[in-house]
Amino acid sequence: MPTGASKSPRVAIVGASSLRGKELKLVLEDRNFPASDIVLLDEPVAAGTLTEAGGEPAFIRALDENSFEGAQFAFFAGSTGDAEQNWQPAQRSGANVIDMTGALLAAGKATSWIPSLDSVLLPRPGASASATGKGAAMAYSSPGPGTIIACTVAAGLAKFSPARVAIVLNLPVSERDQAGVDELESQTTNLLSFRPIDQTVFDTQVAFNMLADFGENAKPSLADVRTAIARNVAHCLTGRAAAPAIQVVQAPVFYGCAFSAFAEFAAPVPGEQLSAALVPLGVRVAGAGDLTPSNVSVVGEADIHVGRIEPDPSVANAVWIWAVADNLRLAAVNAVRIAEALVAEPKIQ
Repeated sequence: MPTGASKSPRVAIVGASSLRGKELKLVLEDRNFPASDIVLLDEPVAAGTLTEAGGEPAFIRALDENSFEGAQFAFFAGSTGDAEQNWQPAQRSGANVIDMTGALLAAGKATSWIPSLDSVLLPRPGASASATGKGAAMAYSSPGPGTIIACTVAAGLAKFSPARVAIVLNLPVSERDQAGVDELESQTTNLLSFRPIDQTVFDTQVAFNMLADFGENAKPSLADVRTAIARNVAHCLTGRAAAPAIQVVQAPVFYGCAFSAFAEFAAPVPGEQLSAALVPLGVRVAGAGDLTPSNVSVVGEADIHVGRIEPDPSVANAVWIWAVADNLRLAAVNAVRIAEALVAEPKIQ
């Protein structure tokens, strides 16, 4: 849509009943995204669910061949299968596709974009593999919280040329959508009542546990999750900043991704300089006397909250960074920022 056009873009959310889809709708409303209409779409099993959009009652509709008619943006926030099967019809209808599932990036069909890092990284690639010409609808991949966190840390520290950076991500069960949340809740209740536990999602006990892997029947495995995050980070940073080493741990928490990052430099770098480099990238650093951020305290916050930047007691010129982010809000805000940037570009049709 050209800049200055009077008609606001129509938005479609595929996977509207998922945790990502619900958060995305809230963010669109909270940020007053200029949408003329928000169409909520999902698989047939969720069709007919009553919800609200823009303060008005709304029903989730089943996906069909006319779902994307008139849409300028199509967000894919549900399953990878939905994205794989429906992104091309959405694009053919003229919608710019913003995929939050990772499916299109893995298939080489989308350009990954973290708008908050544009100021410190080299310019993002121009056309995605799916673009069909000037003014054509585009496909973008909006990364998950693990990728955004790792890329933000790497980009912020890049100016100091660290010898190495390593990040340990403590993932919440909400990264496995509502099914993961329900399983942790059920396991916690049943364990406290001395009853057998359900293990459908994780194939192991996640309640009261820190896990380095899941049961054999859990798909994707935790190793698969780690590989996907590392691959996406490398894709985002290649030619722009060095990719950090990444480890993931499954934490027994519902929401919020806490993480620790280790960085080693050739010479000492004061914490104040590190903070100053991170703040412009959507990071809040706790001041003296502030409470250390936690999974609970960052709920609903779009920023990454750093609690401490402190020297390692045994490794010279090395620091540890402790931080937390609302995983659902962080990912949803990034997706909406992509759409906001595209709306501001004259090329949008």
